[in-house]
Amino acid sequence: MKKRYLILLVGFASLKGLSQTAAPVASPVPATEKEYDISFYGFLRTDYIFDSRKSSSVREDELNLYPLDVVKDSNGKDINAVNQSNFLAITSRLGAKVKGPNVWGAKMSGTLEGDFYGNSESAASGNSIGLFRLRHAYINMDWSKTSVTMGQTWYPTFIPECFPGVANFNTGIMFNPFGWATQVRLKQNLTKEFSVALTAYKEREFATAAGTNATPSTTDWSQNSGSINSVVPTFNALFQYKNKTFLVGLGAEYKSLQPLTKSNNLATTEKVNSTTVFGFAKYSNDKISVKAYGISGGNLNSLVMLGGFTGTTTANGILSFDPIKTTAYWIDIASNGKSIAPGLFFGFTKNNGASTAATALSNVYMRGISGSRVVDNVMRASARVDFKKNKFRVSPELEYTTATWGDADLYGKAGANKTDVNNVRVMVSCVYTF
Repeated sequence: MKKRYLILLVGFASLKGLSQTAAPVASPVPATEKEYDISFYGFLRTDYIFDSRKSSSVREDELNLYPLDVVKDSNGKDINAVNQSNFLAITSRLGAKVKGPNVWGAKMSGTLEGDFYGNSESAASGNSIGLFRLRHAYINMDWSKTSVTMGQTWYPTFIPECFPGVANFNTGIMFNPFGWATQVRLKQNLTKEFSVALTAYKEREFATAAGTNATPSTTDWSQNSGSINSVVPTFNALFQYKNKTFLVGLGAEYKSLQPLTKSNNLATTEKVNSTTVFGFAKYSNDKISVKAYGISGGNLNSLVMLGGFTGTTTANGILSFDPIKTTAYWIDIASNGKSIAPGLFFGFTKNNGASTAATALSNVYMRGISGSRVVDNVMRASARVDFKKNKFRVSPELEYTTATWGDADLYGKAGANKTDVNNVRVMVSCVYTF
């Protein structure tokens, strides 16, 4: 009897064990990566601005370039020596970053960004201040060591990791290149620290200088007719070294623009060819950031800098062109404090003129000329303090800009009767980032 019970007990245990091992075990479901992902970013910004003198500026004085020359009325009073002020929120920004499935082994991403700065404030072309303006619209394909960027983004002479940290929206304009261009850029990481980037682009956001007859009444006119008329894009090469604390780069650029397709009722293919070299360096740690940049080249007009070109009438009556050269440099020193971060900026730019004289002053096409007077150089120094809390920042800044004006010669340079004028800008910028 006991033997029979023992056999039943062993059999029951065997069945129980079989039932446990036979039961399926639920395996965890692997988390699937989103096929597409989109994230939004931007900021709300309001600026208060006070200027002690009228300046060459855009968008209701939001962006100041250089103080205007002395212009006297019939009583000998300088009409540009007046105070001005404004409140503006047009630099508020909205952007979106997208990611998608890999394409040909490359990680795909893209950026679409704009602000409410508008594209014009002139009565002729229509005032668009406060309307949405495209800043960035590009896609990036990344194969780890190799990447390709296509679309509208920063000029390759503008370095996103090394530009002035000033509170003013000008971000060092006149001393640092600024703007966006439609481009194709190939970047190759040679090592973990060294990389080289080759870019071909066309000017887009800011107008190039235009030649005689390049007015809205002719087929030669558009915002960037000189770039559009030229089949050859601008080529840029940049070599860069980067580690945790240092960033150093050196670049060169070749530009060939065709200001006109018709000159004195004659077909023309005359180009204005120019070269540019630039370099930059940045050192940053937990406490301080030091940045420096220098650039020298011809026809830098579309980078919102001094420069352009001269036009000379040849024997057959057609205009030929020569670039006006510009040199600029700046340094920016700032604290990396989490709540309070003071900073200092100094910049200088010089108009070096062209190598070939223009036929007449009306054939000097450049930023910085007004009638028979032209800017020789511009200097700016500013001091700021960023007060930061979470996503909110308040930045008061004091800025001093001086410009030297002189009588323009046919090379686009300032000659006799030089005069120094200056502007003091006091501003407070309030930014809430999201």
